Amino acid sequence: MEIYDSEEAQVEALKRWWKENGQSTLIGLVLGVAIILGWNFWQDHKKSQAAEASAIYSELLLALTGDKQDTVLKLAERLKAEYPKTEYAVYGQLVLAKSKVQQGDLAVAKTILTEVGNGSSNELSNVAKLRLVRLMLASGEYEQGLALINAIDPATSDSFSGNYDELVGDLYVALDRLDQARSSYQKALESGYRSALLQIKIDDLTASEKVAVQNLQTGK
Repeated sequence: MEIYDSEEAQVEALKRWWKENGQSTLIGLVLGVAIILGWNFWQDHKKSQAAEASAIYSELLLALTGDKQDTVLKLAERLKAEYPKTEYAVYGQLVLAKSKVQQGDLAVAKTILTEVGNGSSNELSNVAKLRLVRLMLASGEYEQGLALINAIDPATSDSFSGNYDELVGDLYVALDRLDQARSSYQKALESGYRSALLQIKIDDLTASEKVAVQNLQTGK
């Protein structure tokens, strides 16, 4: 009889607990399952989106190589419209800017690079800004290029500081401000940054100054 009373008490306790907590427990289980299923669906969706965007981006690169500028434009805009949350959308805009440069449409290229440069991805934003400043250098907008670089937050561009320092040096050379150019090149060198032409640029400055001194000494 004692065992029966104990089992009966346990059943009654279980009934009471279920009455008090059963509904919230079921809701919790349903929510848990829904969250897991939703997360898995989202991850699958992201992978699918990335795969589709990657395929379109590959077509875009082929179109650029084949000088199919109209196709480049269509594919780049498709990436931007249909896959805006993937990095391929930004890659597509960078390729489109390159295409516009090849066509000689620097104004549109600068507009595209400015938009990408204002984006949220620090790495791609800096890539766009570097390309934009190089376009400014090529088109004689030296002061504008310096102003753009000076406005960049160092906290968002630390890994690109050497690139910027070298580019600042290039802008100063174009402005015939050679002392400042050397300082910028040297700053890039001292930071550990290396490029194929950086040391050559420093050597060229030194060589040109030697020639200038010699000309002064000989009265040329």
